[in-house]
Amino acid sequence: MKAIVIHEPGGPEKLCYEEVPAPAVREGWSLVRVRGFGINHSEIFTRKGLSPSVTFPRILGIECVGEIAETTDSARLPVGQKVISIMGEMGRAFDGGYAEYTLLPNKQICPVQTNLDWKTLAALPETYYTAYGSMLNLRIADSGRDGMPPRILVRGATSGVGVAFLRLLKGRRPELAVAGSTRSMKKETQLREAGFDEVILDADGILQTKNQFDRVLELIGPATLRNTFSHVAEGGIVCSTGQLGGKWYLNDFDPIMELPANGYLTSFYSGNVDPQRLQSLLDYVEKYGIDPAPERVFSLAQVPEAHAYLESAHSFGKVIVVI
Repeated sequence: MKAIVIHEPGGPEKLCYEEVPAPAVREGWSLVRVRGFGINHSEIFTRKGLSPSVTFPRILGIECVGEIAETTDSARLPVGQKVISIMGEMGRAFDGGYAEYTLLPNKQICPVQTNLDWKTLAALPETYYTAYGSMLNLRIADSGRDGMPPRILVRGATSGVGVAFLRLLKGRRPELAVAGSTRSMKKETQLREAGFDEVILDADGILQTKNQFDRVLELIGPATLRNTFSHVAEGGIVCSTGQLGGKWYLNDFDPIMELPANGYLTSFYSGNVDPQRLQSLLDYVEKYGIDPAPERVFSLAQVPEAHAYLESAHSFGKVIVVI
């Protein structure tokens, strides 16, 4: 089979398009024919050698969509069954989705029922799943505490999850006003074209606005969380989902003093995999006609280019590979 193999950490040029043996099925694992996958920032971290548990050589890829090619669980995972797999040390402890076939533990393969095409499916995990779980945890009601429609902010709006969240929310409730933050106002036009109603400059971790919001999807993470709290209205909810700021912990956090009055802090991440929630996402996309159209589509051989694009200042939204 063809696969992208990385033999040592480094830049995108370390991702090698090679012919390798297809993995042999073993008990408790099944072989998936990969039809597509997204490119994720965590894979860039791993490529650079920043995932300490990962050994090389390795086939990266924390997600894939495809169909069962060989099975050890014919009842739940019959040959030909459409499936999605996310996380579970895929692409880290064992080879992942950057290949024509991947061998995965049965317990982390989710069978799905859907009429969505492969390109659409490839754009959904893990980005849209993360956005969907975050949207559910934000509990976006019909109105805010003042009786007006809830005011919503996506901090880190140019990311794949930020754009996915907007599309999921607006697809069902187009009347809601959603603001998005960016470190560069050069992306304002793209954000407005994507559907954001307001664009706010995020200058060195400080939002350049005095506005307050009822719901905030925080994708920068602990690096900006304290500043986010200062822009949350009484009774508001912050969902800390991303860590694009490169900081993993909020040191010396005093929840009594720092959280907004009567407010809530929650979180979601794609490792919280629930097959029913995943199927619910697919049903939601079909029901509300959500268009998860990725920003860029690459072939398997172009994975190094996909990594370079996602790392660049020009990246916007979801980047996928279709095989």
